[in-house]
Amino acid sequence: MLTPSYVKQFLFLSGTHLLLCFSVSPHFLMDSFGLFCTGALLACGLYWFVCLLGPAEQKGKRAVHLSGGSISAEKVQDNYKQYWSFFRQPKEIETADKVPDFVDTFYNLVTDIYEWGWGQSFHFSPSIRGKSHRDATRLHEEMAVDLIQVKSGDRILDVGCGVGGPMRAIAAHSRANVVGITINEYQVNRARLHNKKAGLDSFCEVVCGNFLEMPFKDNSFDGAYSIEATCHAPKLEDVYAEVFRALKPGSLYVSYEWVTTDKYRADNPEHVEVIQGIERGDALPGLRSYKDIADIAKKVGFEVVKEKDLAKPPALPWWTRLQMGRIAYWRNHVLVTVLAAIGIAPKGTVDVHDMLFKTADYLTRGGDSGIFSPMHMILLRKPQLPPSKS
Repeated sequence: MLTPSYVKQFLFLSGTHLLLCFSVSPHFLMDSFGLFCTGALLACGLYWFVCLLGPAEQKGKRAVHLSGGSISAEKVQDNYKQYWSFFRQPKEIETADKVPDFVDTFYNLVTDIYEWGWGQSFHFSPSIRGKSHRDATRLHEEMAVDLIQVKSGDRILDVGCGVGGPMRAIAAHSRANVVGITINEYQVNRARLHNKKAGLDSFCEVVCGNFLEMPFKDNSFDGAYSIEATCHAPKLEDVYAEVFRALKPGSLYVSYEWVTTDKYRADNPEHVEVIQGIERGDALPGLRSYKDIADIAKKVGFEVVKEKDLAKPPALPWWTRLQMGRIAYWRNHVLVTVLAAIGIAPKGTVDVHDMLFKTADYLTRGGDSGIFSPMHMILLRKPQLPPSKS
């Protein structure tokens, strides 16, 4: 198995070989020197390609550490096939009880690849002139907590926290105490590790659980947010009802929702192909129309404070990051293929990476055509309790 330590050993042995050559003939020395230079260049290139290339953040994943999350390496390929078979079914899966389990499987399969190639915040954000993708992402996250008007020391809920990129940005910005919930145990462990490295573990708590049945007391949070997470719920009202229950009266909740827009036409085959491609490749039981979000929120008792598609102009396109990443994808795909072939990455990783690239194309087409938005923002308030009758 090729590991960074083996590559270092190769470099050391190459140097030792060169020293031995000095005790032999000059012609042999010159030939050996050429071979050594070639070998050293190859070794350095290999070390850079395998060990250094691709970590999206300084403290993120590296290519040699790609895994199947909580799935054992020998079962990654089988789990991928089961996932793909499930989400290729018709839209009737919205009513299936197995959706949460397959969402959990999805994040076991993709978490390392996301973190390695994208970063610790598993969502999009509008591009901002003069700002890096990382800065644009952070500002998008900070806006969410600003909208819910929390103050230092408040207890707020991150509904679908992933590995905690938004949680850390929000905790650092607001100094609120953030409690995140994710269905995926592997993500819980990654988030806790990152929280500790960032020195924010005293502000950030991570819970493993299903946001359709959250293990929190009624009226226990001062605010809540979800960033591109509730799209995984078979029924959005089930998530909203749980958030409503957990919030204190008068508190605010903001969600960035994945939706089809007013430009989507169900009788357009190309539109249908794009939306179904996004659903299959992102573990979605069915994208919702932008028109349905507010009605669902009102149905569970929320007051709608504000609603806006953050992807619309004058916001700059969010999907350009996907377009600019095509060269990086092919570079990374070669690396994933090599790592899987020599046994460092689990079998099936190549299939997962290929699926994500195809999904990125559907997302780009959805954004470019305007039929899809990953950031339909809705700001909600849980009404104050009526005054008690004395």
